[in-house]
Amino acid sequence: MTLDKKIFWKILSGVSDANISFVELCNLLKELGFDERIKGSHHIFTKVRIEDILNIQPKGSQAKAYQVKQVRNVILKYKLGRLQ
Repeated sequence: MTLDKKIFWKILSGVSDANISFVELCNLLKELGFDERIKGSHHIFTKVRIEDILNIQPKGSQAKAYQVKQVRNVILKYKLGRLQ
């Protein structure tokens, strides 16, 4: 799988956190190597050597803005998705 650069940079820019598709956010996390577990509407993402657990839920078809920010913080904290 190749990293979706467009959604990756959209999340990192932080200018439209409320306009990120929930499906795109889930797919990006999977592309970054996270394992997904679903319990009801909660999608729980974990990854080896990453202490943070990402628990996200949809708001309609969109991701919740504060959860997009959490994902961005994890990407930056662990330097994930380095693009060549």
